Amino acid sequence: MSYLVASVAGVAFFVMSIGLLGVWPGRVLERQMRAMAPESPLGLTASELRGRAIYGREGCAYCHTQQVRFLHADMTRFGAPTLAWETQVDYPHLWGTRRIGPDLARQASVHSEDWQFAHLYAPRAVVPPSVMPAYRALFDGSPLRPRQEARDLVAYLETLGRARELAGPEGEARARERCNCPDDEMARMAFESAGLNTHPGRPRSRANGPVLPPATDEARGRQLYVERCAGCHGATGGGDGPAAAWLRPRPTNFVEHQYTSMRLSDALWHGVAGTAMQAWRDHRVDDLSAIAQVVRSFGTASLAAARDAAPAPDLLSSGAKVYSANCEQCHGANGDGRGSAAGELRVAPTDFRQQQVSIAHSLLALREGVEGTSMAVWSGRLNEDDMLAVSHYVRGFFVPEPPGRAGRAAGAAP
Repeated sequence: MSYLVASVAGVAFFVMSIGLLGVWPGRVLERQMRAMAPESPLGLTASELRGRAIYGREGCAYCHTQQVRFLHADMTRFGAPTLAWETQVDYPHLWGTRRIGPDLARQASVHSEDWQFAHLYAPRAVVPPSVMPAYRALFDGSPLRPRQEARDLVAYLETLGRARELAGPEGEARARERCNCPDDEMARMAFESAGLNTHPGRPRSRANGPVLPPATDEARGRQLYVERCAGCHGATGGGDGPAAAWLRPRPTNFVEHQYTSMRLSDALWHGVAGTAMQAWRDHRVDDLSAIAQVVRSFGTASLAAARDAAPAPDLLSSGAKVYSANCEQCHGANGDGRGSAAGELRVAPTDFRQQQVSIAHSLLALREGVEGTSMAVWSGRLNEDDMLAVSHYVRGFFVPEPPGRAGRAAGAAP
């Protein structure tokens, strides 16, 4: 009788466990998905489905999660917690269990395609401290020659977080209404976070960054620069890092530029939309200030001589005419990068008030254009004298900060 009772109890406990831990939660999730999902959620294309299979095959889920948890730390960093319907096409699920690498639940639009290819091909060329293995079998010898599998994998990564964003405010309102959970604190968290996608690396367009305090830790800035910036911009800021040749547009050559703190703050906090430059909002402001100090130091010596050599007035007058006829539409009448056509361009035109480029670099851009941007080749339309004149003219837009001043102009919003 004892053996019989123990056997029946064991079988009953096993059946109850399956029901409580498997069947019942599954049905609850199915009801949630039917109630809260958009009426016609966007599915995956054939390429994206193949990419999902490659993601699983290569074990990406061993190191990357795809779930913003219902925790304030996750919500502050990544945005709205993941709802069940967002992963309804996952079979088997790819949520992952460890965050050796960053969470990918809101990965869509965080990185450019060329950055993704470079990162898959040579992770440490892009992120020097990375422990991610290289996936060179997905390429024909270079990230500039991705095979179809690499394209499929990147296409899948671009879907992560996309469906909920495309559902838009109507989808969020519908999900909140169907949830009908005014007393459920966990459920309310899904709709009360700062935004759907607040990934700290996702670029934003035309926004002000925080005020950068004076940098006090040069060693910290050098360390962060090596870890976060040198892979693209090079150890000495020349735009010649290990990944530079694989990115379009190429990383900026800091040696040929002088920046205001405001410009560097905006770029570090919001990234540069349309390029491989991601945002670094997960860094403390004092760390960003230390990085900015390193970046500014690269261009100081090389531009000093150019600042001392003032151009002749007639050269500037000629440059003003060339600029008005050819450059103003994109770069704006006062050089702020907000010309009438600027809003239609993938990469925002340079704001010459906040960054000053050397004459040599300016002439190079005019003669050869800037690959990956809308900056065209002008050597067929402008002669050498015109290009030299306008190169000197645009430098005059730059408004340098007073010595020792960091941050933005007084009264400007952070």
